[in-house]
Amino acid sequence: MGDRLPEPHASSSPAVAASSEAEEIEVLDSEDVLPMAAEDHWKALFDQRTSCSCRQALKGEESSWDEAQVRKQAEMFDPDNTGYISTEKFRSLLQRHGSELDPHKLEVLLALADSNSEGRICYQDFVNLMSNKRSNSFRQAILQGNRRLCSKALLEETGLSLSQRLIRHVAYETLPREIDRKWYYDSYTCCPPPWFMITITIVEVAFFLYNGVVLDRFVLQVSHPLYLKNALLYHPQLRAQAWRYLTYIFMHAGIEHLGLNVVLQLLVGVPLEMVHGAARISFVYIAGVVAGSLAVSVADMTAPVVGSSGGVYALVSAHLANIVMNWSGMKCQFKLLRMAVALICMSFEFGRAVWLRFHPSAYPPCPHPSFMAHLGGVMVGITLGVIILRNYEQRLQDQTLWWIFLSIYVIFVLFAIFWNIFAYSLLDLKLPPPP
Repeated sequence: MGDRLPEPHASSSPAVAASSEAEEIEVLDSEDVLPMAAEDHWKALFDQRTSCSCRQALKGEESSWDEAQVRKQAEMFDPDNTGYISTEKFRSLLQRHGSELDPHKLEVLLALADSNSEGRICYQDFVNLMSNKRSNSFRQAILQGNRRLCSKALLEETGLSLSQRLIRHVAYETLPREIDRKWYYDSYTCCPPPWFMITITIVEVAFFLYNGVVLDRFVLQVSHPLYLKNALLYHPQLRAQAWRYLTYIFMHAGIEHLGLNVVLQLLVGVPLEMVHGAARISFVYIAGVVAGSLAVSVADMTAPVVGSSGGVYALVSAHLANIVMNWSGMKCQFKLLRMAVALICMSFEFGRAVWLRFHPSAYPPCPHPSFMAHLGGVMVGITLGVIILRNYEQRLQDQTLWWIFLSIYVIFVLFAIFWNIFAYSLLDLKLPPPP
């Protein structure tokens, strides 16, 4: 950040009113010096002696705000430690330094200032915003505020570059609220890129091509007598090998199976990862995969499992459910037609899986792969997945439904584990021979 600029001469500002009751509020004296971080990387947004370097950092040349440092700087506006700062003081500082912020983020701050009728706001919400953490209370302050954002919609902005139009398109594809779309548009940096969905897709295609060469078959690979000997797919006789409950996603019944899964997870999964991040989207995907294999081990106990449909159906069903639940807010083009196409594709794939499951096996007595993994993925999508997609940049631990659905998922996993340990022997099932 370089050397600091010379200190300006001290001057005092008059007091301002914090509310209609003319409560006296102390205005910061410009000779009060904000505490500085050791590396001098983080400057306070409302330091009345903000340097040019700080202004550049506020425009995006620094990576993010450190929450502890921002909190330390914000505390000077609340000398009595009440947890609140006056709305008047907040607005006054915004007027002085608003030009240093992205216009959409400034709108959010102004909406926050106007949303409280008591003449004060919780500065923890301000800390959350500048730390890129939007708490549930902050979201409620915006949604229930007295002032509606009246600026033009993001879709009406012109003169955008190709990358900016792509980011705007992704925002309208996935987010139902205009304020969230603007927030995402300002915040997205493509660092890191949507690496999870791209990586998982490349690995799946690579394994399929390898198996195609080894088996000399690309259509209905599952009908090859050596197909079940692969160490990745789930087989009921080998259910004690725990990795198979996850690695079966790298095996597909044929190119028709792989093709539809790849198209769905790229068209839906990549935009979702761009918005919600790799951690959340990978959680939904992997939770769907595990739920799929466990559902098969409980409900279709004699069948093997292949394919990434559990994870794909978790993402797609969560996205479709989010669109339906926020129908009026979703502004993606041709949403009804596109939902119909997605449902037709999912139904076609599910129908193919059901047909294959009950089709006479090429190597009896082992049946063809089960279709129950699709249903396990859907259940994860409409529970955990919907909660994640509905709470863009909100802390999930603040959501009651998150803990309810997560608890149900954990209980199901534990139940399935015990089921796999004890039920097979108690029911005296006749399982297909090991491959």
